[in-house]
Amino acid sequence: MPQHGPQLGPQHGHPPAEPRLALASVDRSFGPVQVLHSVSLDLRPGEVHALIGENGAGKSTTMKILTGYLRPTSGEVLLDGRPARFPDSQAAEAQGVVLIHQEFNLAEELTVEENVFLGRELRRGLVLDTRAMRDRTAALLDRLQARIDPSARVRDLSTPDKQMVEIAKALGREARVLVMDEPTAVLTHRESAALFDQIDRLRAEGVALLFTSHKLDEVRRISNRVTVMRDGRVVLTRPTADMTEDRMAEAMVGRDLSALYPRRATPLGTDVALRVRNLSVPGHAEGISFDLRRGEVLGIAGLIGSGRTEAMEGLAGLRRHAGTVEIDGRPVAIRTPRDAQTLGLAYLTEDRKGRGLLLDKDLRENLTLPSLRDFARPFVDRRREEAALDAAIRDFDIRAPSRAARAGHLSGGNQQKLLLAKTMLTQPRIVIIDEPTRGIDIGTKQQIYDLIHRLAAAGTSVVVVSSELPEVIGLSDRVLVMRQGRLAGEVEGATKTEDAIVRLAMGLGTERNATVAQESPA
Repeated sequence: MPQHGPQLGPQHGHPPAEPRLALASVDRSFGPVQVLHSVSLDLRPGEVHALIGENGAGKSTTMKILTGYLRPTSGEVLLDGRPARFPDSQAAEAQGVVLIHQEFNLAEELTVEENVFLGRELRRGLVLDTRAMRDRTAALLDRLQARIDPSARVRDLSTPDKQMVEIAKALGREARVLVMDEPTAVLTHRESAALFDQIDRLRAEGVALLFTSHKLDEVRRISNRVTVMRDGRVVLTRPTADMTEDRMAEAMVGRDLSALYPRRATPLGTDVALRVRNLSVPGHAEGISFDLRRGEVLGIAGLIGSGRTEAMEGLAGLRRHAGTVEIDGRPVAIRTPRDAQTLGLAYLTEDRKGRGLLLDKDLRENLTLPSLRDFARPFVDRRREEAALDAAIRDFDIRAPSRAARAGHLSGGNQQKLLLAKTMLTQPRIVIIDEPTRGIDIGTKQQIYDLIHRLAAAGTSVVVVSSELPEVIGLSDRVLVMRQGRLAGEVEGATKTEDAIVRLAMGLGTERNATVAQESPA
């Protein structure tokens, strides 16, 4: 990945430009709950300003006020130094202020080109100029090095491709101010590098950019200044050159994060909890064999498209599959997620919003849904459900405005903790966790890592699927690496390094490593 870094701005000897867009002492409340407290922030032409903080720190509310999706309760929004009142996001876009959404703002049934030009279609006389829109969409996608057919339906695209369409749509609006909400959360390194090239281009053209990310290495690489928010307040604004990743993380959470990954306290045993042989998922994975020991954390790594998620979905009964599976030495058949749950195997999806939680339901309903039979005697025992929610809030540190809050109103980190609590309520002996911390701040990551460590210490066997190599290395006892639907190799101990994993994922591993991955651990 190109090593971009701060390029413009006062910390490099240039006089500071006048802010193009700013917040001045902005408060925001939702009913009786105040979520922003006197927030001041400015975005300057030709500068990338990073906004970071834990989930729930107030970043999303701040961005929505900047871009017309919300109005401040008090304080001012200033555009070119003058008070601006955006009645809605369309009014902000008309002034050149554009938001790239983390949650896709795309019409699934329309094509890519129709989404890019939605609301500002090109015409030739009285008819739509489809060819011109297709050509311009293709040019925008080429800038991002995205191989996406402009005529494809958005519903048929992968999650990373949808993110690239969202970015292309924003680039096509020729923004004076571009606000980016976690734009790289679902992108590969190559896709992120292409986006960073466009950010450099926009910065050179004098666009003012706000960039949010939980990936602090990206913040260091791409931004000129960084603002840290905590509990709805700005706690510091500094030139990025003055901030290390450790200083950023500690400012975000207000505590030391030096021990991010917990250490195993006791040696790993040899009892096999799960034995998988020749697992195949048509079109995605073939010949997957491995053993999982009791209390082990087994990592699964690989490039996007390697089949890692699909293989685990097959194992959990979410996809049609073939092969043999043994749990605690006994052959089992897992045809449905209900079969898996009955056998003590649980799967935590990577798509917590689309498939993991009912966003319009409250915490209690989400928590107990998979275990509802346990709360029915024969009618649902609401008191026992509330007691289970009490325990989940305490044990998983779920932070919500109220017990009646909808899951969709929780921060990403608290949604993930709710999903983990919901999964563990079924008391599984084996848990597969896909992308445990995607889109989650560093402080909540530490909490989830500790939860996974505690599960393993209590004897639960855990499989962690992750695209973040430091995470999969730091959490796991061993790491299996997949490539093109097959196991490419295994690393553990001194060989458990990013370089070794990348080499296997790219087909540069040795025959010995590939063989080891198919053998049972001692």
